Amino acid sequence: MKKTPDRPEGDRNDPTMERNVRLVAELEEKALAGRTAGEKIGDAASRLIGSMPFVLGHFVWFAAWIVLNLGAIRGIKPFDEFPFGLLTLVVSLEAIFLSLFLLISQNRMTRQADKRAHLDLQINLLAEAETTKNLRLLEQIADKVGVPREEQPGPDLDQPTDIVRLATRVEKRIPESS
Repeated sequence: MKKTPDRPEGDRNDPTMERNVRLVAELEEKALAGRTAGEKIGDAASRLIGSMPFVLGHFVWFAAWIVLNLGAIRGIKPFDEFPFGLLTLVVSLEAIFLSLFLLISQNRMTRQADKRAHLDLQINLLAEAETTKNLRLLEQIADKVGVPREEQPGPDLDQPTDIVRLATRVEKRIPESS
């Protein structure tokens, strides 16, 4: 297959893959469009807070504040002398609000991750049911063509998985601290 800028080597024009990519993109767009105004502000603040320009801007701001208030520049009277009480107040208030913006964004992302996990569980349950049906059909075909039972899939694989029992067993095996 010839390598093109739009298609990396090994990538094939798979309609199922294209459909899946389109569906995932639509789900993401729908989730982003459904955000509240507060969530949009929280997400924008999170993007800004997590950027290098934000860090550099704060470095410059703190350095300028300290230099100005140490009296290092003649003709400029310090307005917040050491130990910089006003700077401490401003930075503390900023930290509170930045934390709140981050929590808003994180809560939205957690809700979205929970929705994805529920969708993933539903898809897995459907796939398990389909696999169970396929194994039953395969056993019936094997019986018809005379394949001995010992060469067929195990007896428990053609039965539906008891999800509640399985979840309970997993919870008992995994300690709370993990």
